Amino acid sequence: MKLDAKIPGGPIETKWDRHRFDMKLVNPANKRKFSVIVVGTGLAGASAAASMAELGYQVSAFCFQDSPRRAHSIAAQGGINAAKNYQNDGDSIWRLFYDTVKGGDYRAREANVYRLAQSSVQIIDQCVAQGVPFAREYGGLLANRSFGGAQVSRTFYARGQTGQQLLLGAYQALARQIGLGRVTMHPRTEMLDLVVIDGQARGIVVRDLVSGEIRSHAADVVVLATGGYSNIFYLSTNAKGCNVTAIWRAHRRGAGFANPCFTQIHPTCIPVAGEHQSKLTLMSESLRNDGRIWVPKKAGDSRPADQIPDAERDYYLERRYPAFGNLVPRDVASRAAKERCDSGFGVGPTKLGVFLDFRDAIKRLSEPVVADRYGNLFQMYEQITGENPYKVPMRIFPAPHYTMGGLWVDYNLMSTIPGLHVLGEANFSDHGANRLGASALMQGLADGYFVIPYTIGHYLASTPIPKVDTGHAEFKRVEAEANARNRSLLAIKGKRTVDSFHRELGRLMWDNVGMSRNRADLEKTLARVPELREEFWKNVAVEGSADDLNQSLEKAGRVADFFEFGELITRDALERAESCGGHFREEFQTEDGEARRDDENFCHSTVWEWQGPGKAPVQHREPLSFEYVKPSQRSYK
Repeated sequence: MKLDAKIPGGPIETKWDRHRFDMKLVNPANKRKFSVIVVGTGLAGASAAASMAELGYQVSAFCFQDSPRRAHSIAAQGGINAAKNYQNDGDSIWRLFYDTVKGGDYRAREANVYRLAQSSVQIIDQCVAQGVPFAREYGGLLANRSFGGAQVSRTFYARGQTGQQLLLGAYQALARQIGLGRVTMHPRTEMLDLVVIDGQARGIVVRDLVSGEIRSHAADVVVLATGGYSNIFYLSTNAKGCNVTAIWRAHRRGAGFANPCFTQIHPTCIPVAGEHQSKLTLMSESLRNDGRIWVPKKAGDSRPADQIPDAERDYYLERRYPAFGNLVPRDVASRAAKERCDSGFGVGPTKLGVFLDFRDAIKRLSEPVVADRYGNLFQMYEQITGENPYKVPMRIFPAPHYTMGGLWVDYNLMSTIPGLHVLGEANFSDHGANRLGASALMQGLADGYFVIPYTIGHYLASTPIPKVDTGHAEFKRVEAEANARNRSLLAIKGKRTVDSFHRELGRLMWDNVGMSRNRADLEKTLARVPELREEFWKNVAVEGSADDLNQSLEKAGRVADFFEFGELITRDALERAESCGGHFREEFQTEDGEARRDDENFCHSTVWEWQGPGKAPVQHREPLSFEYVKPSQRSYK
């Protein structure tokens, strides 16, 4: 496997503009001759499919939901970053670039991050033109609020429904192309494998989730925009359907997997209530704008919050990080909450929680103003917990959320398999070891609207692509493998449910490869996961047949991939003997408990190459160089 990032030369401010000019073009008439497969219809996938269809390409789009509108992007709440500087508070493209590199703990490519910051200003114009109902100031300008990891207000929002509104904008663009016949939409369809012919990605094998039929689709280029893999922890903020399967099957076909251990723990989630739960609920990070986070100063204090006076409250983020206060980056806030709870200061029935209190904001702003900003989030919290957050503080605790790792891509968003492009959370490219809040939506739309239409055109114009169709022998071979895998799962006839295995794997990963890691626990996990995987393949119970609607079979295939992937995450976390961003090795921390990087030995992206079942993957490294933002010990004090 050869890693060539294809980063253009020249000053960072002009790299993308020069690269766009240097890339080869496909003229409008010829675009109609090329076919593109897009897997996933969240913000990255829907924007990519709509943009490429508008250009004239023949696009086939796939999602496992019943509608593109149900993609997990809809769950994003707090906002989308952009360097518009409407607040005149010192923001700029350069500052967004700087904050993102620093927030990711200097483990991302500078060139990709700068392009993301540049594209951010176009994204807002695009979405406003689509009718996205962003909040506005009294004078008519779009409103901004603050988010973690920044000292400026650059986050555009639509109350607590920003992801939903942005997805509706992308979806209407996609729906227009479907209506015009330029996009063929395939809902309730799951990608099972990637088809590679003569070293090029040429199609996918899918399963119809209603009829059970396995079939193939061929194209000149394949785009994966299938989201992240936090559901390996079983309990996460992701929708239950989110999984690793699409990018994992591509990895098994030769796509390098980069930095899988870079997983993000979100600091503001509703705490776990019991073993009955199948997922966790996110409370938007935007709540940290006006909410204050605290715990009692006395360990074990179980008094109701309103009976604890200010003098006996520890506003620990404000105490530890006076410059940023409650708006420190997510990894810092999450570890701080865990430390307080581990030290006996946690609140709530399980003592795994801290208070997020709006008492002072309501006094300062009034309840109607707070309700206007966060009303739907407050309603959601009350519906789930039975507590009114206008009257009592919310209780929050960190939970698995976003994944910065993913398939390795070059500057053109192409993986190590020619013709396979990867967008949004499914790739590794822009966030380093920690993603700043409100940057996921920014990356997904930047990739789909403003990067991939250029880079796919360059690939198609500069690469010989022989015509193939689904009658090719390789399609038939991959279809047969997919069928055989399903038959194997159905033939086990074991005693344990798929969910029981997933829950056990998730608890193992959360305890040992979650918010903090150490060598002993990682080595123990690396030994235990294969044992659990072997038991799964001997004792899982998958009912029904392969030739019909069968959600048990769907889940079994995804959990089987999580078992294989769990080994890779653990191996990556073990190999990276440093702490950085969301990857916190307990052996590598500063005196005051912050992450301590090792730039001499680990200033690189780790890219893994699949070698086959039961075989150790091969490690490759892409060195990272920092010419514009010099690495330093992160400080938010």
